[in-house]
Amino acid sequence: MKVLVTGGAGFVGSFLCEELHNSGHDIRIFDNFEPQVHSGAQGNLRNLLPNGIPLNGVELVFGDVRSPIQLGAALRDVDAVIHLAAQVGVGQSMYEVHRYVDHNTIGTAVLLELLASRKHNVRKLVVASSMSIYGEGGAHCASCGSVTPALRGATQMSVGDWEVRCPICGRTTTPVPTAESKPVLPTSIYAITKRDQEEMCLVVGRAYGIPSVALRFFNIYGPRQSLGNPYTGVAAIFSSRILNDRPPVVFEDGNQTRDFVHVKDVVQAISLALVKDEANGHVFNVGTGRPTSIKDVAILLSRKLRRNIAPQIEYKFREGDVRHCYADISKIKEHLGYAPTVELETGIDDLIDWAESQKADDRFEAAAAELAKRGLAR
Repeated sequence: MKVLVTGGAGFVGSFLCEELHNSGHDIRIFDNFEPQVHSGAQGNLRNLLPNGIPLNGVELVFGDVRSPIQLGAALRDVDAVIHLAAQVGVGQSMYEVHRYVDHNTIGTAVLLELLASRKHNVRKLVVASSMSIYGEGGAHCASCGSVTPALRGATQMSVGDWEVRCPICGRTTTPVPTAESKPVLPTSIYAITKRDQEEMCLVVGRAYGIPSVALRFFNIYGPRQSLGNPYTGVAAIFSSRILNDRPPVVFEDGNQTRDFVHVKDVVQAISLALVKDEANGHVFNVGTGRPTSIKDVAILLSRKLRRNIAPQIEYKFREGDVRHCYADISKIKEHLGYAPTVELETGIDDLIDWAESQKADDRFEAAAAELAKRGLAR
């Protein structure tokens, strides 16, 4: 196929484009090289652009998804679209509301209106969604069974009561794997825009006969993740702090858990969704099914980077943060044959090998101060 990858020069996109090219597809990479995310980003494409010259079957197009002219030209003669382009950052989205909605929701609307109103050859659309749309992850109450908890309140967290409580009886719940059937309760502007992207693509795809798939990515990590973006993945933020001999800052008590999935396994999931008809019309979690505490990630990175730097536990909270969320991956395993291949302890080595070769520009403190000034971290 000839595949258009929006955001194709980024962290996930660059690995995906390499895999697609190696699998025999022609690729058109469409990216705006957003400075916050893409510091030196063309280096991500060095395997596809040796000496700056694209390999056969590779095109690089500078463009913005909000531009119908630029995006319309990029859609010419492609058989599939993988839509990764988005502004990424939960905290930042809460005060740069217009920018996030403009790029993520409106940018996706531009793409879908082009597909709805013009002749094209697109026979598959894959969109990047996010675990953030769930809000709190799956939870079980010993008295009430499976429950859908709301976001923890400021009153509860201000006294260090971090765990999720049952919305029915108020007891502390136990985290369980989060399935695609769980009601979504986005707790940030970023999460709302990811829900928008997912739902819009599936609705338009169904209406116009374009097989569409939404992939809910959990916490992606790996090489090429921006070390200078304080709103990127926590593993990269912690790496940047440690490489600058500063402690990784951990909110709450550090025992909140996430599902850390290596970029190679994310690429595996996208590639399967692209070629398998069984994916059409579905949403799938993309993770490992394994919860890991944020504190343990900080300790692991410090050990792997050979620094004796303990995490700085803040016992503070950020607006919109959830306590536990890890993936139930049974659906994607059954339908698409997906199986995660990279354990966190091994995959972290990939991130570290790359991070140690980069200039780690630690901007965390400025970002944290911005959140505190606005009352979003307290």
